[in-house]
Amino acid sequence: MNKEEYKEFYSQVYRHSLAHILAKAVIEIFGKDKVSYAIGPQIDDGFYYDFLLPKNLTNDDLPDIEEKMHEIIKRKEDWSVSELSRDEALKLFEGQKFKEELIRDLPEDEKITIYRTGEDFVDLCRGPHISNSQELMNAAFKIKSVSGAYWRGDENRDQLQRIYVYAFENKKDLKAHLQFIKEAMERDHKKIGPAMELFMFDESAPGMPYWLPRGWKLYNALLEFWRGIHEEHGYQEISAPVINNRRLWVTSGHWGHYRDNMFLVPAREKDAQGNDKLDEKGNEILLIDSDETYAAKPMNCPNAINVYRHTLRSYKELPVRISQVDVIHRKEKSGELNGLFRVQEFRQDDAHIFVTEDQIASEIKDIMDIATEIYGTFGLTYTVELSTRPDDFMGDIEVWNMAEDSLKKILDDQFGEGNYEINEGDGAFYGPKIDLQMKDALGRQWQMGTIQLDFQLPLNFNLKYVADDSSHKRPVMIHRAIFGSFERFIGILTENYKGLFPFWLCPYQVGIVPILPEHNDYAKEVLKSLRAAGIRAEADFAYRNMKEKIKSFHGMKDPYIVIVGDKEVAERTVSVTIRGNKKMNGVPLERFIEICRGMNEGHDLDLVVEA
Repeated sequence: MNKEEYKEFYSQVYRHSLAHILAKAVIEIFGKDKVSYAIGPQIDDGFYYDFLLPKNLTNDDLPDIEEKMHEIIKRKEDWSVSELSRDEALKLFEGQKFKEELIRDLPEDEKITIYRTGEDFVDLCRGPHISNSQELMNAAFKIKSVSGAYWRGDENRDQLQRIYVYAFENKKDLKAHLQFIKEAMERDHKKIGPAMELFMFDESAPGMPYWLPRGWKLYNALLEFWRGIHEEHGYQEISAPVINNRRLWVTSGHWGHYRDNMFLVPAREKDAQGNDKLDEKGNEILLIDSDETYAAKPMNCPNAINVYRHTLRSYKELPVRISQVDVIHRKEKSGELNGLFRVQEFRQDDAHIFVTEDQIASEIKDIMDIATEIYGTFGLTYTVELSTRPDDFMGDIEVWNMAEDSLKKILDDQFGEGNYEINEGDGAFYGPKIDLQMKDALGRQWQMGTIQLDFQLPLNFNLKYVADDSSHKRPVMIHRAIFGSFERFIGILTENYKGLFPFWLCPYQVGIVPILPEHNDYAKEVLKSLRAAGIRAEADFAYRNMKEKIKSFHGMKDPYIVIVGDKEVAERTVSVTIRGNKKMNGVPLERFIEICRGMNEGHDLDLVVEA
């Protein structure tokens, strides 16, 4: 066991042991007969434990629980492990319904082990654990929060209280993690986005963002950047219906493999006269598997296929690169929704490319060139991961093996054998894929882009092209995205930049502040000139204090705030406050327009400051 493996093993042991300490502390505080304790696994930065308690915990309870945990550790109690039969274990945990259920669910020949902490606390556990509580004396922990959690994730079961705890080997590591959490909160796009009036959510459409005017400007700036690159690489953008008949999804395989994640528009059962049939309660009878059922599309691929096959293609046309950014919908569990990171409605920067087999390698290289250009514009880098055949795959294994071998060879040639990760069993149901992994400003890893090689859907839809010998051959389909979705990518960028977006991406790039009403005419001229040059500018002509106007633009993080007064009107200049409080005074208006236009065209990350 090397140093890193030992550290990980030790981390698992002390975090898991601290979970037992937490359970013992809660029981001592609230009473053994009043607490039902469920499970307490470790997680990346600590652990949690689920309880059924006689009261709802508040933040005021957390210090008392922490104090009791420290008290228990100071007792330096011995830990012991025992092996029990099923009947012995059920008798020991009699009255603890969650433990009883876990025991009954174990195979009859399963070895059941329990761990005792001192004489008065016992837990069902495989271990391993410490041998004495004094081994935890230097461990550092802090209760993070309490939240609700259904037993075994089933909303029809008991709702428990889940206590989350940060836990680390020492105080230094805990302090560093708490600083990381503080930084993450300051960067949280769920706070920054609404504060900057970029987007909002409403309970009428869970997980479906409303893009506000400022956010929509940012979104469209990103979209135009994306479109420009794809135009250069020969993509043709389309738009297609948001809902499609069930028959399309049956053919594509989504109905059999993805239906639970789709928003359905079911058909209604009709009587002989064509009227809706009602059940005994007077409700309409809905038919899911009817040919009149529709579904909101969770993916764009069948639409791209329809566009490809609306005319017979020649080998001379291939590759056919079809891009689209239509709205798609995917049904998620409510507890998994997370701002722009996990939504139910989003716009994927999607493309589907139809190629001959001998074009696969060159096309995937071109896709990676696009990814490198797009990510590089934001100063981001990526690593690659190959995801192979999942358990619920569709099609012939030999075709899968051929597709996986093709992708492995491409990655070996481009990155070198062994210089990428293989994620076994995580491919799409119709084909293996290359995932592009990216780290954000907080070191969190995101799967952003994806390149999926698909021999199955062209077969399902009987796609063809006319080869050079006039025979009909089947194309190969490549699914790909670079951002993953505009929503999530914007969420990541918001946190990376803390809302201080690059000039070219900002919703408004220049805020104009006339000092007095008599300066409004020149301010309007400045506004008109900037907008004519393609600069997103706004002006505040309200009759209020200049400092209030500047503060408002600062709050929206406009990169440049232009102030015009008597001197600027007379000299036809602008005085500029630059984000970060640097200043440029007396800049000729035309020169300022040149600066702004140059940053737009070059997609600069930094603001220009002139002496």
